Amino acid sequence: MPKIAAQLSALEVSRLKAPGLVSVGGVPGLSLQISATGARSWILRVKVGSKRRDMGLGPYPGVTLAQAYEKARSARATIEQGEDPILTRERAQSQLRAAQASAITFKQAAERFIEAKAPEWRNPKHRAQWAATLEAYAYPVIGNLDVKDVTDNHVMAIIEPIWVAKTETATRVRGRIENVLDWATAKKYRTGENPARWRGHLDKLLSAPKKTTAVVHHEAIPVDDAPEFHAKLKQRKGIAARALEFILLTATRSGETRGAVWPEFDLDKGIWTIPANRMKAGREHRVPLTASMVELLQSLPRMEGVELVFPSAKGVRLSDMAITQVMRRMGLTAVPHGLRSTFRDWVAEKTSYPRDLAEKALAHTLTDAVEAAYQRGDMFQKRQKMMESWGQFLATPVVKGATVVALGKKAA
Repeated sequence: MPKIAAQLSALEVSRLKAPGLVSVGGVPGLSLQISATGARSWILRVKVGSKRRDMGLGPYPGVTLAQAYEKARSARATIEQGEDPILTRERAQSQLRAAQASAITFKQAAERFIEAKAPEWRNPKHRAQWAATLEAYAYPVIGNLDVKDVTDNHVMAIIEPIWVAKTETATRVRGRIENVLDWATAKKYRTGENPARWRGHLDKLLSAPKKTTAVVHHEAIPVDDAPEFHAKLKQRKGIAARALEFILLTATRSGETRGAVWPEFDLDKGIWTIPANRMKAGREHRVPLTASMVELLQSLPRMEGVELVFPSAKGVRLSDMAITQVMRRMGLTAVPHGLRSTFRDWVAEKTSYPRDLAEKALAHTLTDAVEAAYQRGDMFQKRQKMMESWGQFLATPVVKGATVVALGKKAA
């Protein structure tokens, strides 16, 4: 049994100034260590097994005399139970450091996921859209939360308020949260089921998206008004107007036309080959070029050092808004994408061309798996004739005196 020094009072301890190790009594081995600089800290000198150990109990006066007594007694009680309090503390600190090293917030996980997956996304806007939706809906609720602590309640708190009013947005947010949490699980930042999974989980708590949201179609120009629209469009000047005219003639998407570059075109053979990385479906698409399309392309000015077919004044890709503004200046509320619907309506209402031919022209993925399996070709020659017919329809002179709904106005 170690010798117990005379017990000092709190006042006596506060007056200790000389450098060295001073026993304060009360608990065997408890001392106040004073450094040459005047810093003071508590030391408990004990024997653990066969080893003599000096255990730090904290700085003075941050740890008071009473607190030092309590810590010293607790450490001795631990030793009497056959444990080494120093090793126990070191293990706890090690576990804490390990836990801190493996801790990551949902926002940090999302940012790292986006960084890892961005190279495989074809559209640069996809990354921005991911960040924007998570910033708007997920981060306010779980952004600063440890990713391992995200639960069903958190996910529901994010998506349930917008599930009916903004079903499409809510569906995307849910899917993105699910992807981030799957990534975190694969990285060992969390364990267990994914609270954002749909099948067998959220599908039991929320209504089916397709039955919740109403389908909103892009506003289109009525088929009978298309020739008049084409005639007026041809009179407008500017590269944006020409791009819109090309969209109308080819029934392509705005992004496909705005991103077109000259190496994609073979004007002699009459083929525009859009590479897979610029197509929505991720497959190469060939567009048959009619005489009117080639004429339009040949009339375009070339900008030195720029491969874009429809470049802006600065030599960069036109914005979708630049194309839309052409329609707005013409007094229309329709949008460029709606011209594809106009073409589709023309095929159905004015021609005998089969539906699948129109779907091929629009580069749509066939939903019927059997039908898709048999139609592996792109029906190019047949589409060539259909697009020529479409161009002829658009070039049909508007008959004066005929009942035609004025552009920009709705039929009564």
